Amino acid sequence: MSTDPNASLVIMGVAGCGKSSLGAALAQRLGFALIEGDDHHSAANREKMQQGTPLTDSDRAGWLSTLGGLLAQRSRVVLTCSALRRHYRDQLRIASPGLRFVFLDITPEQARARVAARAAHFFNSALVDSQFATLETPVGEPGVLRVDAAHPLPQLLERVAAWATVADRSQPPEAA
Repeated sequence: MSTDPNASLVIMGVAGCGKSSLGAALAQRLGFALIEGDDHHSAANREKMQQGTPLTDSDRAGWLSTLGGLLAQRSRVVLTCSALRRHYRDQLRIASPGLRFVFLDITPEQARARVAARAAHFFNSALVDSQFATLETPVGEPGVLRVDAAHPLPQLLERVAAWATVADRSQPPEAA
């Protein structure tokens, strides 16, 4: 695992876990560029999600390829991306050696409540359960920090920023 403090980070998890909020705050804190993964979905994928139809691996392939290409172009990036399956994460790791992941872990009930409260987002709250069904936990993979998405954003930001800047990322900082 790379200990390069300039290595990029992916803020990952199911819909409603807080990827966008933490990603934006972390990018600002670290001085990294922010790539909002949702901005790179195709119109067809957005339409499927608005209608409550879960995306398939095939639907996500082009999106993941685009995100990988963006990661490959530079270092010092915070990417928000669900990265639900191990092979999605591996594809992103190939594009950006040393890539690290922050897994925002959340309960289905919390995720459903948060998604239902987002009025202006294209993601249909009926899809939350399908995201949990697709999720392959990254816990135990190298370069992954699991945090409890229910914690307040300032607390999450402090913990993740500390982890992102330590020399030995195999040992996460004490829980905040």
